[in-house]
Amino acid sequence: MKFIPSILRGIGQVMIQNNSYTGILFLIGIFYNSWLLGLGAILGTVISTLSAKLLRYSNREIEDGLYGFNGTLTGIAVCCFFEPTILALFGLIIASFLSTWLMNTLKKMLPPFTAPFVIVTWLVLSIFIFGLNVPLLSSASSVEETFKLFQVTGKSFGQVMFQNHAITGLFFFLGILINQKMMAIYALYAAILGSLLGWFLQVDLTSINSGLMGYNAILCAIALCGKRWQDFGWITLAILASTILNIGLGMTGIITLTAPFVLVTWGILNLKSWTTINYKFN
Repeated sequence: MKFIPSILRGIGQVMIQNNSYTGILFLIGIFYNSWLLGLGAILGTVISTLSAKLLRYSNREIEDGLYGFNGTLTGIAVCCFFEPTILALFGLIIASFLSTWLMNTLKKMLPPFTAPFVIVTWLVLSIFIFGLNVPLLSSASSVEETFKLFQVTGKSFGQVMFQNHAITGLFFFLGILINQKMMAIYALYAAILGSLLGWFLQVDLTSINSGLMGYNAILCAIALCGKRWQDFGWITLAILASTILNIGLGMTGIITLTAPFVLVTWGILNLKSWTTINYKFN
């Protein structure tokens, strides 16, 4: 097994890109914004990939990065939400291992996407906050009064991996573009449409300009990407639904992560299957 390319592909697979060069651009983008989050991404990916090897999962799937990307997100999340302590490091290691086990378990039933990351991160947040009284890191943000298109678009890409930085988002966009041009175009469409919907629904501009209305939409667009006109319709529906779900879950106080992307994409895939079967029988 070629370990380093597997790690880079794992990072690229966060946005469903099986390309080590894409992974390099993603990693550059993360380190451009935060060296700590960059280290978290590498550590989470390495642990989850080694866990798959230890558990004797498919070498082909490991080399394709399919057991790395949930660990990437988990590693970044722990570093994003908590102070870098021994406890946080322990939580990152356990959570990254669990994300690999959960990935293997879920893929036998349905496309896991980032569901393992969402589940284990919610678990870590619950244990740390409510069980161990570990406080979340505070984040300062200025009040925004105008809709900023470039900032919104860049940060929407960045927020897929917790990066509140437009230039980081540009690296992420380029990483998709060098691997799948159609996905990059749809992702750009999703970032803008999701953010505009948030603006239309009167979400506060600070959240919109931070990219929080676009990142789930981007993942939906990439996951459902296709070359037919029907795909454009399904992607548009997924963008709108994931943004609305993101807003709704956020109103409950839940840290939404990529749950709207996972739930909406599962729903759209099932709906597509149902309509295809129904069409064949009619």
